[in-house]
Amino acid sequence: MTKPRLGLMQCAVAGLLALAVGLAGPALAQDNFQTTVRNAILVDVGTQSVLFEKAADELQAPASLAKLMTLAVIFEEMRQGRLLPDQEIVISEDAWRRGGAPSRTSSMYAAVNSRVKVQDLLRGAIIQSGNDATIALGEAVSGTEANFIPVMNSRARTIGLTQSVFRNTTGLPHPEQRTTAREMARLADHIIRTYPEHYPLYSEREFTWGGIRQQNRNPLLGTYNGADGLKTGYIDEAGFNLAGSAVQNGQRLIVVVLGARSLQERSNEARKLLDWGFRSFELRDLFQEQETIGEVAVFGGAQGSVPVTAGNLVRLLLPRGQSDRVTAQIVYRGPVRAPVKQGTEVGQLRVMRGAQLALQVPVFAAADVETGTLSQRAMQGAWELATGWIRSGAARP
Repeated sequence: MTKPRLGLMQCAVAGLLALAVGLAGPALAQDNFQTTVRNAILVDVGTQSVLFEKAADELQAPASLAKLMTLAVIFEEMRQGRLLPDQEIVISEDAWRRGGAPSRTSSMYAAVNSRVKVQDLLRGAIIQSGNDATIALGEAVSGTEANFIPVMNSRARTIGLTQSVFRNTTGLPHPEQRTTAREMARLADHIIRTYPEHYPLYSEREFTWGGIRQQNRNPLLGTYNGADGLKTGYIDEAGFNLAGSAVQNGQRLIVVVLGARSLQERSNEARKLLDWGFRSFELRDLFQEQETIGEVAVFGGAQGSVPVTAGNLVRLLLPRGQSDRVTAQIVYRGPVRAPVKQGTEVGQLRVMRGAQLALQVPVFAAADVETGTLSQRAMQGAWELATGWIRSGAARP
């Protein structure tokens, strides 16, 4: 298999990045910012910029943040018309016993064998973190919770969660159930962007079922300016977790904290991260819409390379008084084989802020490259063979 090839930005592009950084405002001691929680990440939704991370790829137990994955599947089922808001679901004995009143865990307190509408189960799962509600929703899709788990994991891979493993709908303890702060942020972003018709449920402050009124457990709602979701979680193994989001002046941030030692620390650290994110960064344009940002090698084509573009405007949030070096690379498996059609995704643009991956977006061929003549392909083949031999020789100890 061909190893990933790194195509560096052209000098002119590097100059653009350096110029953008050089225009930063008053100095801010970014390196001094810290959080006390075990794992954390802060992401700007509009630019997909990672503003802060701490052990964001370390696998941890999600606790009730696993319900975000459960609900992402349910929202898609509803979008496809396979579940309807007014559809009634029977609360099975299993859902009642393992997630309802007898379980002594967070519960909607739906009665066994009662019929509950999907729209009420959604509120029970989101607002009350009801384990009975998520089990019942999984059963509604797949017959049993066990049958629903492969659906959760398949959907997780589809939306880019490559490390997370889900073993139940609830987030209750399981030795194999794991996620990362980064992937929880990606999941939150997916829900916000993909299901705007359902996302407002995460901002509802309370829900009453069976005469029992329960408050939303998200400590940011109603107390932090612009907060409108998403979910908290706690089990002994995980500590206190939170995936939250807030909007101020048209800017949306997502914060994830895992492994807080108390309710207070979870709330305080999430607020601190959001405060820092909203006040400490400025938006800079890196590449304009359809701007050529570099090129990748093409094998067997009428031309030896093809220009690439990110397509859309590429913007990055940079700390005011940025001191870290900002660099960019086009990363691709190559050379790309001809023919190449304009608009084909051929790699990724990775923007680094110091040692931190700040932004990653796909890049696309900006032109067509037809298959080359026999003589052109022969020459390129000979060159690839020779340079491959040289690279192999250089790699030997």
